Amino acid sequence: MRHVYECPIRWADLDLLGHVNNVTYVDYLQEARIDMLLTHAPDSRANDLAEGVVVVSHDVKYTRPLTFRAEPVKIESWVSEIRAATFTMAYEVYDETPEGRVVYLQATSVLTPFVFAEERPRRISADERATLTRFLEDSPLPPTAPLTPAPAVGGGHYPLRVRFSDVDVYGHVNNVKYFEYFQEARIAYMMQIWEGVSEGTTRVPMVLAQMNVTYKTPILFRPEAYDVRSRISHVGNSSFVVESEILDGERVLSRARVVMVTFDQEKQTAAPAPEAYRELLRRELTRAS
Repeated sequence: MRHVYECPIRWADLDLLGHVNNVTYVDYLQEARIDMLLTHAPDSRANDLAEGVVVVSHDVKYTRPLTFRAEPVKIESWVSEIRAATFTMAYEVYDETPEGRVVYLQATSVLTPFVFAEERPRRISADERATLTRFLEDSPLPPTAPLTPAPAVGGGHYPLRVRFSDVDVYGHVNNVKYFEYFQEARIAYMMQIWEGVSEGTTRVPMVLAQMNVTYKTPILFRPEAYDVRSRISHVGNSSFVVESEILDGERVLSRARVVMVTFDQEKQTAAPAPEAYRELLRRELTRAS
């Protein structure tokens, strides 16, 4: 059984291209998940699964831009896998049109029930399993390969300062904020790389095509900055891959892999990057190897 949630689009959700920002989508998914488990689950046994869980990983595939309009966008959510101590939620953000379904995003999230008073995960109870099974269907995305460490790179460091408003009632940084942190670090990293672009080179916008995030250890509020380390791990004709990790000293707290695509704003499609951009990316790829 799939649950459908109608999500309003706010003007503040948009980026400089007029598209819903990639971070905001993850907020939409969280709203849909909580609505399914807290409001529309068959019984109250799902309450702990709505609020008493932590996210282990997110896999998000952005298929086409979503722009502002008055009508809400639809989000289907369901359960695609149930294990002893984790379950996987699947999502599809879409519109129904006379020509058929228009899909903007597909995603999965792995979650584990958590005992916050003891800071430990727990197994899924029999009652919770019965509730989740009612929503069980196949996943829209194939399994993702585990993320690998990003080696130290001279220009790839970003000091991450946690804001007090980023922290939830349990003292942990909310899972959606990680996408924002990786975005901040990625923008700073790319600005360093693009400093080498000569004047007169055609500027091209870039959009995020896919993002995978794994959560290793909760990030807590503190005055000292954490370190985000990033590198270029692949360069294609119209896409490239940025891998990042958030560290406390040498302890990895979270990892991310992002596929960026150069974009033709007029045609609203992927477009090859100018050679000057690819040359800078290849140079950074060599330096990071």
